[in-house]
Amino acid sequence: MPVLAEYNYVFAIGTFFALLDVYNNGANDVANSWATSVSSKSISYRWAMVLGTCFEMLGALTVGARTADTIKNKIIPLDAFQGNAGVQMLAFTCALAAASSWVMWCTRHSAHVSSTYSLISAVAGVGVATVGASKVQWGWNGGQGLGAIFAGLGMAPAIAAGFGATIFMLIKVVVHMRKNPVPWSIFTAPFFFLIAGTICTLSIVYKGSPNLGLNKKPPGYIAAVTMGVGGGLCVLAALFFVPYINARVAKRDASIKWYHVFMGPVLWKRPAPTNAGEVSTVPDYTHGHDVDDTRSAETLASDSDDGEKGFGEKGMMATQPRTVVHGQQKTTKQLQAEAQDRFHAKLREKRGPLGWAMRTLHNTPFGPGEIYETHNMAIALKRLPAYVCVGALYGVNYDIHAAQAGVAGTPEGARMARVYAAAEKYPNEVEYTYSFVQVVTACTASFAHVANDIGNAAGPWAAIYGAWMTSDAAQAKAPVPVWQLAVLVITLSIGLITYGFNIMKVMGNKITYHSPSRGCSMELGAAITVLLFSQFKLPVSTSMCITGATVGVGLCNGTLKAVNFQRVGLLVFSWIMTIPIAGTLAGLLMGIVLNAPHFG
Repeated sequence: MPVLAEYNYVFAIGTFFALLDVYNNGANDVANSWATSVSSKSISYRWAMVLGTCFEMLGALTVGARTADTIKNKIIPLDAFQGNAGVQMLAFTCALAAASSWVMWCTRHSAHVSSTYSLISAVAGVGVATVGASKVQWGWNGGQGLGAIFAGLGMAPAIAAGFGATIFMLIKVVVHMRKNPVPWSIFTAPFFFLIAGTICTLSIVYKGSPNLGLNKKPPGYIAAVTMGVGGGLCVLAALFFVPYINARVAKRDASIKWYHVFMGPVLWKRPAPTNAGEVSTVPDYTHGHDVDDTRSAETLASDSDDGEKGFGEKGMMATQPRTVVHGQQKTTKQLQAEAQDRFHAKLREKRGPLGWAMRTLHNTPFGPGEIYETHNMAIALKRLPAYVCVGALYGVNYDIHAAQAGVAGTPEGARMARVYAAAEKYPNEVEYTYSFVQVVTACTASFAHVANDIGNAAGPWAAIYGAWMTSDAAQAKAPVPVWQLAVLVITLSIGLITYGFNIMKVMGNKITYHSPSRGCSMELGAAITVLLFSQFKLPVSTSMCITGATVGVGLCNGTLKAVNFQRVGLLVFSWIMTIPIAGTLAGLLMGIVLNAPHFG
């Protein structure tokens, strides 16, 4: 059938909000997935964005959108639309509009919410407004109704906490509790490469990926491929990674470079340097944790001077008392505003596009009057390229590590100091070994994320596209095209790169003390949980899983004081409030659109 020309605008609007929803997903859920690695200092924010983009794309194109069918067909029964493709398009467009708007507002205010449950609630809301509450699948519905989905709201964080705590306790017993933990951390590392490789491979071949034609393979093939890839990665780690880490950590060879890893077993014969132990060969992972003063990223950036202060390579965080003016302490907002001004001043000194853009915005302020004044419109045109440049590059240059601490002299700063003090610290040499493992587990978590979350926006967008192209509401049963998955993943990556810092700066170390050995346990626990739910086509929040795993690992310190339950409580509150707010917004929007006056 021909394209419904009268619904072209609905398709255009629906596409915009689908892309906005997945952009927010990248800025929210993907950023949260990588916040653990960045918080642990296992990887820089820039490399996190590169690897995140690669593995999100890989997961989307290989595993596909397994949860898309649940979003587009199982919450509102397809026959409820009675074959009306136009109403179906409007319903999913309104759901995307409400969900993406709510998540965008929350991300702007650094409030971490679940984009998964936001969209699910929005679909339920438009279902009530369109076909009535009786038609919405509130029950279990074969494991794919709202009852099953919302059961994951409590189940997923708890399961992830269990997996994360189990993995970390295994590391703690096998490595951290030894009298000499360094050799144990080195020689047990391949085991964790085995786990990460097996999980990734299993997610692709188990129950088959239609995109790769694996859905008809026998169980023996699945087991052989899964264990073969995981075992192969384990063997490679034993042959190349272990000798490299042994030379760098155990022999304290500061002259070894990253490319020496390809020498493999030859490194066993590499003699220890004469100055072994005189030069540090591993980073100090306690910087930014064991401090009396915790401040904002902008404060640290403004106080740092070529690494001698702040989170530099040579110095600890400098202390600075809370400012007192006219006998009164400044408020947290005042301190943050002043720190942001200093941080922006430092950015203006940078070379390159960002420095130019920041200087342009600073040196060309708007004149008197409103924006529509002629002289202000001319200034706006001059500032436009700088706005674009800052939007693209500001997040890349943000100091995520510093931003995850509180402001000195405030209750938050004191609370975080207590949380960090309650966590046991382990040798940097041991943590350095797990920093490599954590990069692999982070990639696994990113792969797992897209296998679940990409279906959230892909489902409604595919339903809108199918109805628009064929004029048939039943087209929503068709699988999601690969090109749509590619477009969504690219948009998701843009969200991570340009706006992910806004969520990263309030996650990670805001909940508990992070280190590479803890971080890889958190990410593996979350990844296993997400993949488990994905296999049953149940949408689940990646954010909730990583938060649950973080709390589980934090409790392994043996005290409740090691977890910032104030931050956890705020997160849980935001998750719960997302359900009625997103559902109500979507339902009201759909009701207004359906009952708006029309002519013809």
